[in-house]
Amino acid sequence: MDTSLSELLDLSIVHEINISRLYTLFHDLFEEDEDFWWQLSIEERSHAALLRNEQKARKHAETVPENLLASDLEALKSSNEKIESLINKFTAHPPSREEAFRTAHDLEMSVGEIHYQEFMSRKSCSLSDELFKQLNLEDKDHADRIKSYMQANDMTLQ
Repeated sequence: MDTSLSELLDLSIVHEINISRLYTLFHDLFEEDEDFWWQLSIEERSHAALLRNEQKARKHAETVPENLLASDLEALKSSNEKIESLINKFTAHPPSREEAFRTAHDLEMSVGEIHYQEFMSRKSCSLSDELFKQLNLEDKDHADRIKSYMQANDMTLQ
């Protein structure tokens, strides 16, 4: 596996774990939404586990499903730094319930997550693509689920 692909996988795994950590924090902070946050946290950890499996199972770049990972290393690094900063900030000074949901929605629309959703939404080009998608059907559309949950609970994105 070439160095850039290896680094992309590493950063993508960290990205998914960081988002899971943030959602776990929200789970702990907001009892009324704990089931929602817990589910999202588990799904993000599942994404990380699948990426780890790809990393372990594949020796060559062409065996990783095409377009699975964001290609911008700097954007992923920046996103990971932002998420870690948010975790530290919200641990010291918890956000409001609406701020937590807005933050989560913004993250789901970020570089790594949008790229993942684009992969999940596009036509499968290989058996590897299709298998990956089948494993993740229930994990799709976190941004839409967050938005729907907010609307159902009288919260707004603005």
